[in-house]
Amino acid sequence: MSVLQDKNVLIAVTGGIAAYKITYLVRLLVKNKANVKVIMTPASREFVSPFVLSTLSKNPVESEFIADDETWNNHVELALWSDLMIVAPATANTIAKMANAQSDNLVLATYLSQKSQVYVAPAMDLDMYKHSSNQENIEKLKEIGNKIIPVGVGELASGLEGEGRMAEPENIVDFIENDIQKQLSLNGKNILITAGPTYESIDPVRFIGNHSSGKMGYSLAKEALKRGANVILISGPTHLDLQHKNLKLIRVQSAYEMYTEVMKYYAGVDIVIKSAAVSDYKPKVYHENKIKKEEVELSLELEKNIDILSELGKAKENQFLVGFALETNNELENAKSKLKRKNLDMIVLNSLQDKDAGFKKDTNKIYIISKDTTVDYYETKSKELVAVDILDSIEAKLNNE
Repeated sequence: MSVLQDKNVLIAVTGGIAAYKITYLVRLLVKNKANVKVIMTPASREFVSPFVLSTLSKNPVESEFIADDETWNNHVELALWSDLMIVAPATANTIAKMANAQSDNLVLATYLSQKSQVYVAPAMDLDMYKHSSNQENIEKLKEIGNKIIPVGVGELASGLEGEGRMAEPENIVDFIENDIQKQLSLNGKNILITAGPTYESIDPVRFIGNHSSGKMGYSLAKEALKRGANVILISGPTHLDLQHKNLKLIRVQSAYEMYTEVMKYYAGVDIVIKSAAVSDYKPKVYHENKIKKEEVELSLELEKNIDILSELGKAKENQFLVGFALETNNELENAKSKLKRKNLDMIVLNSLQDKDAGFKKDTNKIYIISKDTTVDYYETKSKELVAVDILDSIEAKLNNE
């Protein structure tokens, strides 16, 4: 998962030899699950095929105000559609026109209508790049809010060696991802989330467990990653998966394994969200061999598992600690008691009495109870949107501290 996932990215290609690299840039953005559209200056069509860019982006590519079917390519709609715009390669000619609000083609008209962030990847020969008037235009673009992607150093089309090469597509994507990351609300925060059930083995075949699917915990992890956090997700057995460069996914089976992993990372995190449904009990004796089905009845002696949330509450220093309560009766009273007893900063309550909440469902209906005992109620929502509400509430509390 990338911060570019589901972003609408508009690439504006201008007439430089580096335009051939845009095919690779489009592929990278699509691989990161961005929605990509490409527009071109008429001159750029001499350097890279619109057909190739259309095939890779899965969208039509336009370079004129009037399309081949005589419909109007609305530059305002293109600008409003995009979450960000990349001008690459940005020639000295296009940079000068951008800096001075000239509009003689579709690319420039779209740029001047742009309300979202614009990234500019200059590409030109060494002397052109270094020329004082070109540098003034680049500085002017910076001053009005454009982000300039640093040029590369190396062999240029003229045969000279030096600055002026357009940044490689991988570097362009990295620059944009890092820039977006810095602006996210949880950038730099380390969050530990537990998810799913735990299984307590009886013998090599059988176990005691519960019906948790892990959907709530994984939704929380996904939303935290979207907001720029570094996430440690400690997951009990589940079919779910999640991948992201800022995610460390640790899979465990038993409550003790989960406890061990949680305590290993606890001191280094800012926020802990304990959404896993940890088994309260485990068999007192583990049978090394499968128990034979010989008796009419089988009795199991159980003993209590370690209470992970209580241990976290005891060891808490500066962490913001969030627990979950799944109740069947006296829900609010029991949740408030758990909040205080386990030294939590917040608890999320849902009830098994509610048909829209509980295990294996795609929806949830919750109360969020804060340390000061204020209670916020939320209507039924998808677990993805519930994750948004929970993290919004956490951020609001942290920002008011």
